[in-house]
Amino acid sequence: MTLGTDLLEALPVAVYATDAQGRVTFRNEAAVTLWGERPALGSRIDDGSWHLLWPDGRAMRPEETPLAVVLRDGQAWSGRAVILVREDGARQALAAHAGPLRDGSGKLTGAVMLLADSGDTRQSEIAALHLAAIVASSDDAIVSKTLDGIVTSWNAGAVRIFGYTQEEMIGRSIKRIIPADLQQEEDEILARLRAGERIDHFDTVRVAKDGRQVHISLTISPIRDSSGSIVGASKVARDVTERKRSEEMRALLFSELNHRVKNTLATIQAIASQSMRSTTSPEAFVAAFNGRVQALARAHDLLVQGGMRGATLGDLVREQVLLGSGDGARIVTSGPRVVLDARVAVQLALVLHELATNARKHGALAVPGGRLSITWEVAVAAGRELHLTWRESGVPGLEVPGRKGFGSTLIERSLEANRGEARVSYAGDGLACAIRLPLAETFDNLADARLSSALSPPPAPRPECPVAAARKGRVLVVEDEPLVALAIEEELRAVGYTVLGPVASAARAIPLIAEPGCEAALVDANLDGQPVDDIVAALTERGVPFAFATGYGREALPRPFRDAPLLTKPFSHSQLLAIVEQLLAGHRATSTGSDLPPARP
Repeated sequence: MTLGTDLLEALPVAVYATDAQGRVTFRNEAAVTLWGERPALGSRIDDGSWHLLWPDGRAMRPEETPLAVVLRDGQAWSGRAVILVREDGARQALAAHAGPLRDGSGKLTGAVMLLADSGDTRQSEIAALHLAAIVASSDDAIVSKTLDGIVTSWNAGAVRIFGYTQEEMIGRSIKRIIPADLQQEEDEILARLRAGERIDHFDTVRVAKDGRQVHISLTISPIRDSSGSIVGASKVARDVTERKRSEEMRALLFSELNHRVKNTLATIQAIASQSMRSTTSPEAFVAAFNGRVQALARAHDLLVQGGMRGATLGDLVREQVLLGSGDGARIVTSGPRVVLDARVAVQLALVLHELATNARKHGALAVPGGRLSITWEVAVAAGRELHLTWRESGVPGLEVPGRKGFGSTLIERSLEANRGEARVSYAGDGLACAIRLPLAETFDNLADARLSSALSPPPAPRPECPVAAARKGRVLVVEDEPLVALAIEEELRAVGYTVLGPVASAARAIPLIAEPGCEAALVDANLDGQPVDDIVAALTERGVPFAFATGYGREALPRPFRDAPLLTKPFSHSQLLAIVEQLLAGHRATSTGSDLPPARP
C-alpha cells in the first residue's frame, strides 16, 4: 500500500477509483460501508446496492452519474449535491466530487469519486431545492406576497392560469388580478393573515391578462421568518373554471330537463282535455288519447336516436304514417332529406298522426282502392320553405265534415306556431292538405336543415272573440306549445274571458300589448329558446299585470321579474282561473284607484 492509498483509506468519506471502463480499481472502508458490501475489484460501480437521485428527487440516469460524466467528458465534477438511496430505502444527502485520472502522457486512465456527507445544512438546502422544483413544475398557481400584497414570487402555473409573466407581476400588487368588485376581499385576507390565520379552500374569481374571468379555489397560508414573525403570505390557486362551467352546465341541463318534462306533461294534459271534448264515448276517448300519446312517444324515440338534435322528415313520415302496417303498397312518399329541430319535429309528428288517423278512419286508407301520396320539396324563391303535399285519392262519395274537429284545430295551430300554414281541401276523390313551413337559414345543399319559428314575417294575430261574447277581462296568452296554448285559450273563453292571441313570439306579442284593452297576460318563460325579457318589459311599461306560465323554476326567469306570479306547468283548471283572476284584480285596482293591492309584475 502506498502513501497515497493509505491516505485515501484513512479518509472518513467514501472514495472510489475506476479504470477508463468504469470498473472498480480501489475502494476504501468508508466506501464499503456506504456500498453496503465490499465490491469486488473489477466490478462496475453501478452494480452496487444503491442508486443516486438529483436534489429534486428525479432518478439520475446511468449516463448522468458523476463517474460516467467524468469518464465521458474528462472534466471534473466538483461538490454537486446528490441524494443516495440505499437498498432499504433510506436516503442520504451527499456532496459528490469526481475527477479524471491520467497517465504521464495525459491519456485518461480512469476516474476517482468522493461522496461526502453534506450535513444538516445541506439536507435543508436539498429539501429547499426539492420544494422549489415542486413549485416550479406545479400546474397550480403558487404565489408569495408581502403583507402589503406585493408579489414576491410567481411560478409557471401562475403564468399559465393568469397570463402574466414573472417580470410583469413580481414587485406589483396582487390586486392587479383581482376584479374591482372583489378588491375588498384582498384587504380582508391580508388582515386575517396578519392575525396568523390560514385561509383554507374558498372559491373566488380573478381576472387574467386577456380579461377573462378565472374561477379559482384559493388556499392562503402565512409565511414566518426564523423568529416566527409573519412576513408574508403564500397562495395556492387552482383553476376551477372548467369545474364551475360543468356545474353551471349541469344545473342548466337539469333546469332544461325539468322544463321539457313539465312541458310534455302539459301537452299530454292538453291532449287529454281536447280529446275528451271532441269524443262522444269513453271508448272513443281512449282510442283518440292513446293514439296521440303514442304519436308523441314515437317522435321522442326518434329524437333520442338523433341525440335530441332533431329528426328527419322521412323518419317522421315512416313512424307516424306507415306504422309498419300493410298499407305501404298504397302509400307513396318522396322528398329530399330535411332535418327538423326537436320542438317542431314533435309538433309535426302530431300533425302527421292526425292526418293519418283521419285517412284510416274516413279517407284513402279506409277503403280498398284508396291511395296516399306524401311529397315534399324545398322552395327557395321567397326564403327557404318546406312545401309538403298530402294527397289522398280513390275515396268514393267523399263527404266534407260539417264542423271543424280537434284534429283540424291541432294541425292549424301547430303550423301557425312555427310561422307555417296548412290548407285542407276536399276536392275530387280524396282529402288534400298543403303544408308550408319556413326553414332555417343554415339549410345546406343536401336540404339538411332545422326548422325555425322566427324566419318569416309573423302573420296577423288571430281575431279575438266579439266583445259581446265576454266581458270578464281581456287576457293575452303568449305560449309556443300549440296544444297548451289551445287548452288555455278554450278554458278561458269557456268562462267568459276574451283571449288575445295566443301568440308564440315577441314579434306578435308586443303589438298586442301596445293596443288598448290588454288587461292581463300569461307568458311562457321560454319561446322556442328565445328569452321573453322584451315582452315582460313591455307589459311592465304599460302597467299590465302578468304571470309566467312555465315549466321552469324561478331561477330561470328573467332576473328583474323573478317575483312575478308563477303558474307552474302542468296546471289545473282551477289554478289557471285563480291566477288570471288575481292578475285582473290587480289591474282593476290600478285602474280604479282601489285600495286593493295589485299583483306584482
